[in-house]
Amino acid sequence: MKTIAAIGVAACVLGWTGLAHAQAKVCDSPRQMQGFKTCANVEKAEAEGAFVLYSTDPEAGQQKLVAAFNAAFPKIKANYFRLQAGALYAKVLSERQAKSYLVDVIQLSDMGMILDFQRKNGFTQYVSPEMAAFKPEYKSKPEGYWTWGSVIMAGIAYNKKNTTEAEAPKKWEDLLDPKWNDAINVKVSNSGLQHGVWYMLKPILGEDYFKKFATQKPRAFDSYVQQYDRLTNGQDKIIMGAQYSGAVEFTAKGAPIGFVFPATGVPAVPETYGIVADGPHPNAAQLFMDWFLSPVGQKALADALALHSPREDVPPPPGAVALKEMKLLSPADWDAFEKDRPSFAKEWDRIVGARR
Repeated sequence: MKTIAAIGVAACVLGWTGLAHAQAKVCDSPRQMQGFKTCANVEKAEAEGAFVLYSTDPEAGQQKLVAAFNAAFPKIKANYFRLQAGALYAKVLSERQAKSYLVDVIQLSDMGMILDFQRKNGFTQYVSPEMAAFKPEYKSKPEGYWTWGSVIMAGIAYNKKNTTEAEAPKKWEDLLDPKWNDAINVKVSNSGLQHGVWYMLKPILGEDYFKKFATQKPRAFDSYVQQYDRLTNGQDKIIMGAQYSGAVEFTAKGAPIGFVFPATGVPAVPETYGIVADGPHPNAAQLFMDWFLSPVGQKALADALALHSPREDVPPPPGAVALKEMKLLSPADWDAFEKDRPSFAKEWDRIVGARR
């Protein structure tokens, strides 16, 4: 976890230049709920009767997550909307420009977008009592604008039925072998995790790595569900930058998935959550954040989407390797990561044939 421990340092220094937000603190008397504490007005949240989450996670998992929140608070109808990170961020910016405020909490898997949204005053500040369990580098500065909700990592996945363990690639360089030509899938350039794969591996593997990788004719897809579906049914043999939670999820369903953690390391990025300013259900948003950041909500997330919690008191998803057992590669400078996105998108679209 040493790599992750350093992630927020540069963000704290570089990510908030020019912001003039005031420090905030937890309310004086948090209310004890079943499994968590809250500063939200529960009665007002229930009177609002609804809650809207924008997220990059697959619909099936989101449905399970909001269902768990609904079970705890049946008077609040929780809804969700899902798009890939870039498209989702463009949607919320377009809505705000039109002064159409439809979302209460947003989750993005690209820290560059999160920092940009904070600079645009897109978040409202709320310090949850549950944030105390998260390391400083996992939270905004000042605290209360956003918090890491999970950590996602990317490795190499293969189908055990058509690729033996001996044949499977063991390192990132192995993906350049001609035998994988026209047999690899990846995510589209809108993906925050795919950007993390590009950003972290390019300095390690060299500038020519992805030029050579382009000759393998990788196919790009919007969701890891599509990627693992294709892998399971034999349409593709390899996922490059495979989201580990997807492997855990599909393996639990009986899919013949093999997953490789290359010795070089696995790129990792956070899925980050924050309450959107001027949202339609502010009290329900605060209640959701308190529930979600607690061990109860984090376990619900792990059960629904096989995602790893940043909290050290929450175990990994069932059947998954713990974070401390992985060599995680994450950006040390999120500001530089954000600035790299346009060039990444341009080059990645060329690699997957989305542009010439």
